[in-house]
Amino acid sequence: MPEPPPADLPASDLLQDVLAHAQRAPRSPALIDARGRRTDYAALAHRIRATAGGLRAHGLRPGDGVLFSIRPGPDALVVALAVVAAGGTVVFADPGVGAELFTRRAELAGARWAAAESLLYAAAGLRPARRWARRRGLLLPDYAALGVRHLRAGPWLPGVPRGALSARRLTGPPLDPAPDPDAPAVVIFTSGTTDRPRGVVHTLRTLSAGLGLLQQRCALGPGDVVHTDQLMLGLPALAGGACWSLPGTPLDPARYARGLVERRATHAFLVPADAARVLDVAPRWPGVRGVLLGAAPVVPALLRRVRAAAPGADVLCIYGMTEAPPIAIATAEEKLAHTGPGDLMGTPAAGVRVGAVDDELVVEGPQVCPRYLGGPAHDRVRTGDLGRVDDAGRVLLLGRRKDMIIRGEHNIYPGLHEPRIAALPGVVDALLVGLPDARTGDEEVVLAVVLEPGAALDGVRAALGAVVPGSAFPDRVVAIDEVPRAGRTHKPDREALRKVVRCASR
Repeated sequence: MPEPPPADLPASDLLQDVLAHAQRAPRSPALIDARGRRTDYAALAHRIRATAGGLRAHGLRPGDGVLFSIRPGPDALVVALAVVAAGGTVVFADPGVGAELFTRRAELAGARWAAAESLLYAAAGLRPARRWARRRGLLLPDYAALGVRHLRAGPWLPGVPRGALSARRLTGPPLDPAPDPDAPAVVIFTSGTTDRPRGVVHTLRTLSAGLGLLQQRCALGPGDVVHTDQLMLGLPALAGGACWSLPGTPLDPARYARGLVERRATHAFLVPADAARVLDVAPRWPGVRGVLLGAAPVVPALLRRVRAAAPGADVLCIYGMTEAPPIAIATAEEKLAHTGPGDLMGTPAAGVRVGAVDDELVVEGPQVCPRYLGGPAHDRVRTGDLGRVDDAGRVLLLGRRKDMIIRGEHNIYPGLHEPRIAALPGVVDALLVGLPDARTGDEEVVLAVVLEPGAALDGVRAALGAVVPGSAFPDRVVAIDEVPRAGRTHKPDREALRKVVRCASR
């Protein structure tokens, strides 16, 4: 079992760190948005305080949940930090999971507010827009029907509810934030079925601790420019007084590469699959002296390409989970030198304790979420990963206990989608599996279906858009004679299925 973390770790407060830097260096650059527009720390701090005051003036109470569906950008950052400053809870709500699961998550969170982009209101609420979205695999929820107070980001569009507040125009008496550090600050849904969604609850204290560990390890500070669309490194950059450069979403490899050069980025953070795409168009990253890779396995071939692109850069691989970001950190050199069994995850972050129970990694530390939504308090979490800690104190990953598939930024849970696919006309059974790509570390999502006699695979492909959201849409669909099964309970044997699918692709 993990040992208790030391009690003398320095306390941090992400929100106060950002506001304090605005006092020390008000005209230093804080943000560069996707269009190249710059915001200094004084302007950012003023917007956060004024928006928090506006939320309070319009009725947001401490403890209120705010469903949050705004892409990374200045408005998203301001609204999220203002909600926390006002004592509310940011409930990250991905509309791409499908309407049913989204609605169930919203009910579980008990949110009284929703903050979403105008385009989402229009796309979900207008019939022609809904048809357009469905054809692209987007099963969007009807935001306007949620029965909450609405805050829109972007211009007014048809479908936006009457009375929705504008994120840009919302203002009130500037609020000097003093939220309870141990009250829920964010809720992030990670897995679970429609009936039992799982929401990770972080307080301002645990969130600040985790992001503070990254800021300290990367030594982010004034003068640094961090190029990423990921909150995981953007927020630590701001807490350290650095500049957060936003490349825009979805990630465009060529645009990302131009931003590295034009904005004189010193640090880059990418998921491995996106790093491979950027390297394909830009094999050299001049001026970059820090690269972080995380959220998916990092294979040796990709590490060698990154080191060649940014010679001399500190290349770090982050192992973590939503419940405990980060857990361990490994340098590129450490990972490439590892010749033993398993995948080297590196040394636990400061104050983090990692152990194994029944071969499953268990984590305890200042950044561990205190509970799941609707669940009891805990002081450690099980990772779902098989592994051990070696004699040198390094974490080794030996496999994943979960069936989760990782593709790009998305965690795909087969159990959420397989029953609906199996219910399609002509389908007897269906399983989703991931096939690792040795070049990028990403996974190809393959749907294997057993068809009824006379049923056509093309018909199944055509029907998938109505039951599978775009974030989980399979890269490939194959027909198999039967699902491999194993054990006394005859459960599906996914590893055997992967072998069948590999053979079918040859």
